[in-house]
Amino acid sequence: MMKWTLPIVAVFILSACQSAYYGTMEKFGVEKRDILVDRVDDARDSQSDAQEEFRSALERLDTMLNIDGGELEQQYNALRDDYEDSKGAAEKVRSRIDEVDEVANDLFDEWSEELGEYSNDNMRRESERQLRETERRYAELLRVMERAADKMQPVLDKMQDNVLYLKHNLNAKAIDAIRGEFSNLQNDISVLIKDMEAAVAESNRFIEAMKDSQS
Repeated sequence: MMKWTLPIVAVFILSACQSAYYGTMEKFGVEKRDILVDRVDDARDSQSDAQEEFRSALERLDTMLNIDGGELEQQYNALRDDYEDSKGAAEKVRSRIDEVDEVANDLFDEWSEELGEYSNDNMRRESERQLRETERRYAELLRVMERAADKMQPVLDKMQDNVLYLKHNLNAKAIDAIRGEFSNLQNDISVLIKDMEAAVAESNRFIEAMKDSQS
């Protein structure tokens, strides 16, 4: 019984905290749609940061594959740091997407419930039309963001393989072995960056549409 009770209590506490947060923000004139826009903005920035981290790691590996001799250990340490930074950036992207989805679902639930409170049919229909349009735009945004995010882990796995292999084989032979795999990793990161750029562009469109609907 206890193993089921604890998760239920945790969900209740989190829900209560979220409700308290929304209530506090509303007192300052900040509605859920404003919070959603802010979180999409944060998610966009995290994806831009992740692009730079992955690009930096790729450039580091490229440099490492074109040097000989004593600089290998120094470059390996920098590559390992780049991998860890890329991993952290990927985790932040995932976290930001979850935060966006949380407030979006809360906004749409609230909006849908409030449709039943209208006495004016024309206003209700117009509000419902705006809700469906916002849901449609958001579904596209979420699809594009998640498509880019889903490609991060396979790239991180390949980067980790390179880092682990070099850790125990820091020599010219190891560099030659990795060089043979470099083009595949380069292509994967290029595709990932392209998808992230698309997600950033879609985020900008969503933010502008939300702002335009309020003006």
